[in-house]
Amino acid sequence: MTNSKKKIFVLDTSVILYDHNSVCTFEDNDVAIPIQVLEELDTFKKGGDSKNYEARSFIRFLNSVSTDSLLDNWVKIGKGLGKLKIIKQMDGLVNNAADTFDDYKNDNKIINAALSVQQELPNRPVILVSKDVCLRVKARAFTLKSEDYRTGKIENVDKLYTGKSVVENIDTTLIDELFTKKTIPVKAISKTKFPFNHFLILNNGKKSALGYYNSSESVVERVDKQTVHRIKPRNAEQAFAIHALMDPDIKLITLRGVAGTGKTLMALAAALEQRSMFHQIYITRPIVPLSNKDIGFLPGDANAKVDPYMQPIWDNLKFIKSQYKETDREFKRINEMVQTEKIAIAPLAYIRGRTLSNVFFIVDEAQNLTPHEIKTIITRAGENTKIVFTGDINQIDTPYLDAESNGLSFLIDKVKNHRLFCHVNLEKGERSELANLANEML
Repeated sequence: MTNSKKKIFVLDTSVILYDHNSVCTFEDNDVAIPIQVLEELDTFKKGGDSKNYEARSFIRFLNSVSTDSLLDNWVKIGKGLGKLKIIKQMDGLVNNAADTFDDYKNDNKIINAALSVQQELPNRPVILVSKDVCLRVKARAFTLKSEDYRTGKIENVDKLYTGKSVVENIDTTLIDELFTKKTIPVKAISKTKFPFNHFLILNNGKKSALGYYNSSESVVERVDKQTVHRIKPRNAEQAFAIHALMDPDIKLITLRGVAGTGKTLMALAAALEQRSMFHQIYITRPIVPLSNKDIGFLPGDANAKVDPYMQPIWDNLKFIKSQYKETDREFKRINEMVQTEKIAIAPLAYIRGRTLSNVFFIVDEAQNLTPHEIKTIITRAGENTKIVFTGDINQIDTPYLDAESNGLSFLIDKVKNHRLFCHVNLEKGERSELANLANEML
Protein backbone atom coordinates (compact mmCIF):
# COMPACT_ATOMS: atom_id res chain seq x y z
CA MET A 1 0.00 0.00 0.00
CA THR A 2 1.43 3.41 -0.95
CA ASN A 3 1.57 6.14 1.68
CA SER A 4 -1.11 8.13 -0.18
CA LYS A 5 -3.59 5.31 0.30
CA LYS A 6 -2.86 4.60 3.96
CA LYS A 7 -5.71 5.58 6.22
CA ILE A 8 -5.57 8.30 8.84
CA PHE A 9 -7.47 7.45 12.01
CA VAL A 10 -8.42 10.44 14.16
CA LEU A 11 -9.01 9.39 17.79
CA ASP A 12 -11.16 11.21 20.29
CA THR A 13 -10.79 11.26 24.09
CA SER A 14 -13.20 8.37 24.71
CA VAL A 15 -10.95 5.98 22.76
CA ILE A 16 -7.84 6.95 24.78
CA LEU A 17 -9.70 6.56 28.09
CA TYR A 18 -10.93 3.13 26.94
CA ASP A 19 -7.47 1.94 25.84
CA HIS A 20 -4.33 4.05 26.25
CA ASN A 21 -2.55 1.73 23.80
CA SER A 22 -5.14 2.37 21.08
CA VAL A 23 -2.75 4.36 18.87
CA CYS A 24 -0.74 1.16 18.38
CA THR A 25 -3.67 -0.94 17.13
CA PHE A 26 -4.10 0.47 13.61
CA GLU A 27 -1.27 -1.50 11.95
CA ASP A 28 0.75 0.66 9.51
CA ASN A 29 -1.93 3.34 9.14
CA ASP A 30 -1.37 6.79 10.59
CA VAL A 31 -3.05 8.10 13.74
CA ALA A 32 -3.96 11.72 14.51
CA ILE A 33 -4.89 13.14 17.92
CA PRO A 34 -6.83 16.45 18.01
CA ILE A 35 -5.21 18.96 20.36
CA GLN A 36 -8.49 19.20 22.29
CA VAL A 37 -8.02 15.56 23.30
CA LEU A 38 -4.82 16.54 25.12
CA GLU A 39 -6.72 19.28 26.94
CA GLU A 40 -9.37 16.79 28.07
CA LEU A 41 -6.79 14.18 29.09
CA ASP A 42 -5.17 16.79 31.31
CA THR A 43 -8.39 16.96 33.35
CA PHE A 44 -8.38 13.15 33.76
CA LYS A 45 -4.73 12.67 34.78
CA LYS A 46 -5.41 12.85 38.54
CA GLY A 47 -7.38 10.17 40.35
CA GLY A 48 -7.45 6.44 41.07
CA ASP A 49 -10.04 5.29 38.55
CA SER A 50 -9.19 3.33 35.43
CA LYS A 51 -9.82 6.35 33.20
CA ASN A 52 -7.21 8.30 35.19
CA TYR A 53 -4.71 5.49 34.74
CA GLU A 54 -5.40 5.38 31.00
CA ALA A 55 -4.94 9.16 30.70
CA ARG A 56 -1.62 9.13 32.57
CA SER A 57 -0.34 6.16 30.57
CA PHE A 58 -1.14 7.84 27.26
CA ILE A 59 0.49 11.11 28.31
CA ARG A 60 3.66 9.20 29.24
CA PHE A 61 3.54 7.45 25.86
CA LEU A 62 3.30 10.77 24.04
CA ASN A 63 6.26 12.05 26.01
CA SER A 64 8.31 9.01 24.97
CA VAL A 65 7.75 9.54 21.23
CA SER A 66 7.67 13.33 20.99
CA THR A 67 11.33 14.07 20.22
CA ASP A 68 10.10 16.54 17.59
CA SER A 69 7.07 18.82 17.57
CA LEU A 70 4.02 16.59 17.18
CA LEU A 71 2.08 19.58 15.87
CA ASP A 72 4.45 20.00 12.93
CA ASN A 73 5.59 16.47 12.11
CA TRP A 74 4.30 12.96 11.71
CA VAL A 75 6.33 10.84 14.18
CA LYS A 76 7.00 7.11 13.84
CA ILE A 77 5.57 5.25 16.85
CA GLY A 78 6.96 1.75 16.46
CA LYS A 79 8.12 -1.03 14.18
CA GLY A 80 5.43 -2.06 11.72
CA LEU A 81 3.21 0.82 12.85
CA GLY A 82 2.27 4.09 11.17
CA LYS A 83 2.96 7.64 12.27
CA LEU A 84 1.40 9.90 14.87
CA LYS A 85 0.61 13.61 14.86
CA ILE A 86 -1.24 16.12 17.02
CA ILE A 87 -3.70 18.08 14.87
CA LYS A 88 -5.78 21.24 15.18
CA GLN A 89 -8.34 23.07 13.11
CA MET A 90 -6.85 24.72 10.03
CA ASP A 91 -7.64 28.25 8.94
CA GLY A 92 -10.13 28.56 6.09
CA LEU A 93 -11.97 25.32 6.86
CA VAL A 94 -14.74 24.86 4.29
CA ASN A 95 -17.06 22.92 6.61
CA ASN A 96 -17.08 24.09 10.22
CA ALA A 97 -18.88 21.93 12.80
CA ALA A 98 -18.67 24.56 15.52
CA ASP A 99 -20.40 27.13 13.32
CA THR A 100 -22.95 24.65 12.01
CA PHE A 101 -23.98 23.48 15.48
CA ASP A 102 -23.48 27.00 16.90
CA ASP A 103 -21.43 25.51 19.71
CA TYR A 104 -17.68 25.71 20.19
CA LYS A 105 -17.42 22.80 22.62
CA ASN A 106 -14.59 20.30 22.26
CA ASP A 107 -16.62 17.63 20.43
CA ASN A 108 -17.21 20.02 17.52
CA LYS A 109 -13.60 21.18 17.58
CA ILE A 110 -12.50 17.51 17.35
CA ILE A 111 -14.72 17.07 14.29
CA ASN A 112 -13.19 20.22 12.82
CA ALA A 113 -9.67 18.88 13.39
CA ALA A 114 -10.58 15.70 11.50
CA LEU A 115 -12.19 17.75 8.70
CA SER A 116 -8.99 19.80 8.50
CA VAL A 117 -6.93 16.66 7.87
CA GLN A 118 -9.46 15.53 5.28
CA GLN A 119 -9.26 18.92 3.51
CA GLU A 120 -5.47 19.06 3.68
CA LEU A 121 -4.94 15.48 2.48
CA PRO A 122 -7.85 14.76 0.11
CA ASN A 123 -6.21 11.60 -1.27
CA ARG A 124 -6.00 9.93 2.14
CA PRO A 125 -9.02 8.16 3.70
CA VAL A 126 -9.72 9.95 7.02
CA ILE A 127 -11.76 8.14 9.70
CA LEU A 128 -12.87 9.58 13.04
CA VAL A 129 -12.80 6.87 15.73
CA SER A 130 -14.93 7.41 18.83
CA LYS A 131 -16.78 5.46 21.53
CA ASP A 132 -19.31 8.32 21.56
CA VAL A 133 -22.25 7.40 19.29
CA CYS A 134 -23.52 10.98 19.07
CA LEU A 135 -20.11 12.27 18.00
CA ARG A 136 -19.94 9.63 15.27
CA VAL A 137 -23.38 10.63 13.96
CA LYS A 138 -22.48 14.33 13.95
CA ALA A 139 -19.27 13.55 12.04
CA ARG A 140 -21.22 11.74 9.33
CA ALA A 141 -23.34 14.86 8.85
CA PHE A 142 -20.19 16.38 7.35
CA THR A 143 -19.51 13.34 5.13
CA LEU A 144 -16.68 12.45 7.50
CA LYS A 145 -16.39 8.71 7.90
CA SER A 146 -16.61 7.61 11.55
CA GLU A 147 -16.60 4.31 13.39
CA ASP A 148 -16.43 2.75 16.83
CA TYR A 149 -13.10 1.59 18.25
CA ARG A 150 -13.10 -2.10 17.35
CA THR A 151 -10.25 -3.51 19.44
CA GLY A 152 -11.78 -5.46 22.32
CA LYS A 153 -15.16 -5.50 20.60
CA ILE A 154 -16.92 -8.85 20.30
CA GLU A 155 -18.70 -9.68 17.05
CA ASN A 156 -22.00 -11.58 17.13
CA VAL A 157 -22.56 -11.03 20.85
CA ASP A 158 -25.92 -12.83 20.45
CA LYS A 159 -23.88 -15.99 19.91
CA LEU A 160 -21.64 -15.42 22.93
CA TYR A 161 -20.60 -18.62 24.69
CA THR A 162 -23.29 -19.82 27.13
CA GLY A 163 -21.34 -22.49 29.02
CA LYS A 164 -23.84 -25.28 28.38
CA SER A 165 -25.29 -27.54 25.71
CA VAL A 166 -28.60 -29.38 25.56
CA VAL A 167 -28.18 -32.89 24.17
CA GLU A 168 -31.46 -34.40 23.01
CA ASN A 169 -32.63 -37.96 22.33
CA ILE A 170 -30.37 -39.54 24.96
CA ASP A 171 -31.11 -43.20 25.63
CA THR A 172 -32.92 -43.66 28.95
CA THR A 173 -30.40 -46.28 30.05
CA LEU A 174 -27.59 -43.71 29.77
CA ILE A 175 -29.50 -41.23 31.92
CA ASP A 176 -30.18 -43.97 34.47
CA GLU A 177 -26.50 -44.91 34.40
CA LEU A 178 -25.51 -41.31 35.07
CA PHE A 179 -27.78 -41.26 38.13
CA THR A 180 -26.55 -44.60 39.49
CA LYS A 181 -22.85 -44.56 38.58
CA LYS A 182 -22.46 -40.75 38.60
CA THR A 183 -20.39 -40.79 35.37
CA ILE A 184 -20.78 -41.95 31.77
CA PRO A 185 -18.29 -41.81 28.87
CA VAL A 186 -18.69 -38.60 26.91
CA LYS A 187 -18.45 -40.50 23.62
CA ALA A 188 -21.66 -42.32 24.59
CA ILE A 189 -23.69 -39.13 24.19
CA SER A 190 -21.88 -37.10 21.54
CA LYS A 191 -19.04 -37.12 19.06
CA THR A 192 -18.71 -33.35 19.57
CA LYS A 193 -15.72 -32.14 21.53
CA PHE A 194 -17.00 -29.89 24.29
CA PRO A 195 -14.99 -26.99 25.77
CA PHE A 196 -13.28 -27.34 29.14
CA ASN A 197 -15.63 -27.18 32.16
CA HIS A 198 -18.73 -27.30 29.97
CA PHE A 199 -22.18 -28.18 31.34
CA LEU A 200 -24.75 -30.44 29.71
CA ILE A 201 -28.47 -31.04 29.95
CA LEU A 202 -29.23 -34.58 28.79
CA ASN A 203 -32.81 -35.04 27.66
CA ASN A 204 -35.00 -37.55 25.87
CA GLY A 205 -38.47 -36.13 26.42
CA LYS A 206 -39.22 -38.42 29.36
CA LYS A 207 -36.16 -38.07 31.54
CA SER A 208 -33.41 -35.51 31.92
CA ALA A 209 -30.18 -35.14 33.84
CA LEU A 210 -27.59 -32.47 34.50
CA GLY A 211 -23.98 -33.18 33.60
CA TYR A 212 -20.51 -31.69 33.64
CA TYR A 213 -17.84 -32.50 31.07
CA ASN A 214 -14.67 -33.68 32.78
CA SER A 215 -12.10 -33.36 30.02
CA SER A 216 -9.24 -34.97 31.94
CA GLU A 217 -11.15 -38.26 32.17
CA SER A 218 -13.36 -37.85 29.08
CA VAL A 219 -16.51 -38.46 31.07
CA VAL A 220 -19.73 -36.66 31.89
CA GLU A 221 -20.20 -36.33 35.64
CA ARG A 222 -23.60 -35.97 37.26
CA VAL A 223 -24.39 -32.51 38.64
CA ASP A 224 -26.52 -32.51 41.77
CA LYS A 225 -28.38 -29.53 43.18
CA GLN A 226 -25.95 -28.81 45.97
CA THR A 227 -26.99 -26.51 48.82
CA VAL A 228 -24.43 -23.94 50.01
CA HIS A 229 -24.96 -22.02 53.22
CA ARG A 230 -28.65 -22.99 53.06
CA ILE A 231 -28.99 -21.47 49.59
CA LYS A 232 -30.44 -24.15 47.32
CA PRO A 233 -30.33 -23.87 43.52
CA ARG A 234 -33.79 -23.50 42.01
CA ASN A 235 -32.92 -24.32 38.40
CA ALA A 236 -30.34 -26.11 36.29
CA GLU A 237 -28.18 -23.03 35.68
CA GLN A 238 -27.95 -22.22 39.37
CA ALA A 239 -26.89 -25.84 40.00
CA PHE A 240 -24.20 -25.43 37.32
CA ALA A 241 -23.03 -22.18 38.91
CA ILE A 242 -22.66 -23.72 42.35
CA HIS A 243 -20.86 -26.74 40.89
CA ALA A 244 -18.31 -24.45 39.24
CA LEU A 245 -17.98 -22.19 42.29
CA MET A 246 -17.25 -25.18 44.52
CA ASP A 247 -14.69 -26.77 42.17
CA PRO A 248 -11.18 -25.99 43.51
CA ASP A 249 -9.61 -26.57 40.08
CA ILE A 250 -11.63 -23.80 38.44
CA LYS A 251 -9.95 -20.48 39.25
CA LEU A 252 -11.85 -18.06 36.99
CA ILE A 253 -15.64 -17.97 36.67
CA THR A 254 -18.09 -15.70 34.88
CA LEU A 255 -21.80 -15.66 35.75
CA ARG A 256 -23.99 -13.77 33.33
CA GLY A 257 -27.69 -13.12 33.77
CA VAL A 258 -30.41 -10.53 34.23
CA ALA A 259 -31.34 -9.08 37.61
CA GLY A 260 -32.73 -11.63 40.03
CA THR A 261 -31.09 -14.73 38.55
CA GLY A 262 -28.96 -15.21 41.67
CA LYS A 263 -25.50 -14.45 40.28
CA THR A 264 -24.07 -12.58 43.26
CA LEU A 265 -26.03 -14.58 45.82
CA MET A 266 -24.70 -17.91 44.51
CA ALA A 267 -21.14 -16.59 44.44
CA LEU A 268 -21.30 -15.19 47.96
CA ALA A 269 -22.94 -18.31 49.43
CA ALA A 270 -20.32 -20.55 47.79
CA ALA A 271 -17.53 -18.31 49.09
CA LEU A 272 -18.89 -18.58 52.66
CA GLU A 273 -19.16 -22.35 52.27
CA GLN A 274 -15.43 -22.47 51.42
CA ARG A 275 -14.28 -19.84 53.92
CA SER A 276 -11.73 -22.18 55.52
CA MET A 277 -9.90 -22.51 52.18
CA PHE A 278 -9.26 -18.77 51.80
CA HIS A 279 -7.81 -16.05 54.01
CA GLN A 280 -10.40 -13.54 52.85
CA ILE A 281 -13.63 -13.18 50.90
CA TYR A 282 -13.45 -9.91 48.95
CA ILE A 283 -16.55 -8.59 47.20
CA THR A 284 -16.43 -5.49 45.06
CA ARG A 285 -18.10 -3.65 42.22
CA PRO A 286 -17.16 -0.70 40.01
CA ILE A 287 -18.60 2.61 41.12
CA VAL A 288 -20.69 4.26 38.42
CA PRO A 289 -21.64 7.71 39.78
CA LEU A 290 -25.35 8.46 39.98
CA SER A 291 -26.68 10.97 37.43
CA ASN A 292 -23.12 11.45 36.14
CA LYS A 293 -22.11 13.11 39.45
CA ASP A 294 -18.81 12.33 41.08
CA ILE A 295 -19.13 10.57 44.44
CA GLY A 296 -17.56 13.63 46.06
CA PHE A 297 -20.99 15.30 46.12
CA LEU A 298 -22.22 12.66 48.61
CA PRO A 299 -21.94 13.56 52.32
CA GLY A 300 -19.61 11.88 54.80
CA ASP A 301 -16.17 10.30 54.74
CA ALA A 302 -14.82 7.93 52.07
CA ASN A 303 -16.66 4.89 53.46
CA ALA A 304 -19.93 6.80 53.73
CA LYS A 305 -19.61 8.01 50.13
CA VAL A 306 -19.18 4.54 48.64
CA ASP A 307 -21.58 2.66 50.91
CA PRO A 308 -24.69 3.35 48.74
CA TYR A 309 -22.93 1.69 45.79
CA MET A 310 -22.07 -1.38 47.87
CA GLN A 311 -25.57 -1.78 49.32
CA PRO A 312 -26.70 -4.51 46.85
CA ILE A 313 -23.84 -6.70 48.09
CA TRP A 314 -24.80 -6.10 51.72
CA ASP A 315 -28.37 -7.03 50.78
CA ASN A 316 -27.20 -10.41 49.47
CA LEU A 317 -25.19 -11.03 52.64
CA LYS A 318 -28.21 -10.07 54.73
CA PHE A 319 -30.34 -12.57 52.79
CA ILE A 320 -27.86 -15.37 53.53
CA LYS A 321 -27.84 -14.43 57.22
CA SER A 322 -31.66 -14.53 57.21
CA GLN A 323 -31.46 -18.30 56.58
CA TYR A 324 -30.30 -18.63 60.20
CA LYS A 325 -31.62 -17.52 63.56
CA GLU A 326 -29.72 -14.74 65.31
CA THR A 327 -28.71 -17.25 67.98
CA ASP A 328 -27.29 -19.71 65.43
CA ARG A 329 -23.53 -20.13 65.30
CA GLU A 330 -23.37 -19.42 61.55
CA PHE A 331 -25.23 -16.12 61.96
CA LYS A 332 -22.74 -14.96 64.57
CA ARG A 333 -19.78 -16.25 62.52
CA ILE A 334 -20.78 -14.18 59.48
CA ASN A 335 -20.97 -11.06 61.66
CA GLU A 336 -17.53 -11.87 63.10
CA MET A 337 -16.12 -12.32 59.60
CA VAL A 338 -17.36 -8.85 58.64
CA GLN A 339 -15.96 -7.27 61.82
CA THR A 340 -12.54 -8.89 61.34
CA GLU A 341 -12.59 -8.15 57.58
CA LYS A 342 -12.49 -11.83 56.73
CA ILE A 343 -15.37 -10.64 54.55
CA ALA A 344 -14.46 -7.32 52.92
CA ILE A 345 -16.84 -5.29 50.76
CA ALA A 346 -15.19 -2.32 49.07
CA PRO A 347 -14.99 -0.39 45.77
CA LEU A 348 -12.92 -1.84 42.99
CA ALA A 349 -10.52 1.13 43.03
CA TYR A 350 -9.27 -0.02 46.46
CA ILE A 351 -7.48 -3.08 45.03
CA ARG A 352 -5.14 -1.14 42.72
CA GLY A 353 -1.56 -2.23 43.32
CA ARG A 354 -2.52 -5.17 45.55
CA THR A 355 -1.63 -8.82 45.10
CA LEU A 356 -4.65 -10.97 45.93
CA SER A 357 -3.38 -14.23 47.43
CA ASN A 358 -5.60 -16.78 49.18
CA VAL A 359 -8.69 -14.74 48.32
CA PHE A 360 -12.13 -15.65 47.04
CA PHE A 361 -12.67 -12.55 44.94
CA ILE A 362 -16.13 -11.59 43.63
CA VAL A 363 -16.49 -8.72 41.14
CA ASP A 364 -20.13 -7.70 40.78
CA GLU A 365 -21.52 -5.66 37.83
CA ALA A 366 -18.49 -6.60 35.71
CA GLN A 367 -20.27 -5.44 32.54
CA ASN A 368 -19.33 -1.90 33.59
CA LEU A 369 -15.62 -2.67 33.23
CA THR A 370 -13.43 -2.33 30.15
CA PRO A 371 -11.40 -5.27 28.81
CA HIS A 372 -8.26 -3.59 30.15
CA GLU A 373 -9.79 -3.31 33.63
CA ILE A 374 -10.76 -7.00 33.57
CA LYS A 375 -7.19 -7.92 32.61
CA THR A 376 -5.78 -5.71 35.37
CA ILE A 377 -7.96 -7.41 37.98
CA ILE A 378 -7.00 -10.93 36.90
CA THR A 379 -3.30 -10.05 36.92
CA ARG A 380 -3.71 -9.17 40.62
CA ALA A 381 -4.35 -12.86 41.40
CA GLY A 382 -1.77 -14.62 43.56
CA GLU A 383 -1.60 -18.21 44.76
CA ASN A 384 -4.85 -19.95 45.77
CA THR A 385 -7.11 -17.16 44.52
CA LYS A 386 -10.45 -17.69 42.83
CA ILE A 387 -12.03 -14.83 40.87
CA VAL A 388 -15.72 -14.63 40.00
CA PHE A 389 -17.13 -11.98 37.65
CA THR A 390 -20.90 -11.46 37.63
CA GLY A 391 -23.00 -9.18 35.46
CA ASP A 392 -25.56 -8.57 32.75
CA ILE A 393 -24.10 -7.36 29.44
CA ASN A 394 -27.41 -5.76 28.49
CA GLN A 395 -27.50 -3.50 31.57
CA ILE A 396 -24.47 -1.23 31.16
CA ASP A 397 -24.24 2.06 33.05
CA THR A 398 -20.75 3.15 31.98
CA PRO A 399 -20.55 5.66 29.11
CA TYR A 400 -18.97 4.39 25.88
CA LEU A 401 -19.38 0.69 26.75
CA ASP A 402 -21.96 -1.59 25.16
CA ALA A 403 -22.81 -5.30 24.95
CA GLU A 404 -20.02 -5.87 22.41
CA SER A 405 -17.21 -3.85 23.98
CA ASN A 406 -17.51 -4.37 27.74
CA GLY A 407 -14.99 -6.40 29.70
CA LEU A 408 -17.37 -9.20 30.71
CA SER A 409 -18.25 -10.07 27.09
CA PHE A 410 -14.57 -9.79 26.16
CA LEU A 411 -13.52 -12.17 28.94
CA ILE A 412 -16.17 -14.79 28.14
CA ASP A 413 -15.24 -14.80 24.47
CA LYS A 414 -11.45 -14.88 24.89
CA VAL A 415 -11.06 -17.59 27.57
CA LYS A 416 -14.09 -19.78 26.85
CA ASN A 417 -12.02 -22.92 26.30
CA HIS A 418 -9.39 -22.73 29.02
CA ARG A 419 -9.04 -25.41 31.69
CA LEU A 420 -9.03 -22.81 34.52
CA PHE A 421 -12.18 -21.06 33.28
CA CYS A 422 -15.89 -21.77 33.51
CA HIS A 423 -18.90 -19.75 32.39
CA VAL A 424 -22.58 -20.10 33.24
CA ASN A 425 -25.53 -18.19 31.76
CA LEU A 426 -28.21 -17.77 34.42
CA GLU A 427 -31.42 -17.41 32.44
CA LYS A 428 -34.33 -17.71 34.84
CA GLY A 429 -35.09 -15.00 37.37
CA GLU A 430 -35.78 -16.34 40.85
CA ARG A 431 -36.23 -13.09 42.77
CA SER A 432 -40.01 -12.92 42.44
CA GLU A 433 -42.84 -13.22 39.95
CA LEU A 434 -43.03 -9.44 39.82
CA ALA A 435 -39.33 -9.10 38.98
CA ASN A 436 -39.72 -11.74 36.27
CA LEU A 437 -42.60 -9.79 34.78
CA ALA A 438 -40.37 -6.73 34.45
CA ASN A 439 -37.51 -8.70 32.87
CA GLU A 440 -39.74 -10.50 30.38
CA MET A 441 -42.37 -7.93 29.42
CA LEU A 442 -41.01 -4.42 29.99
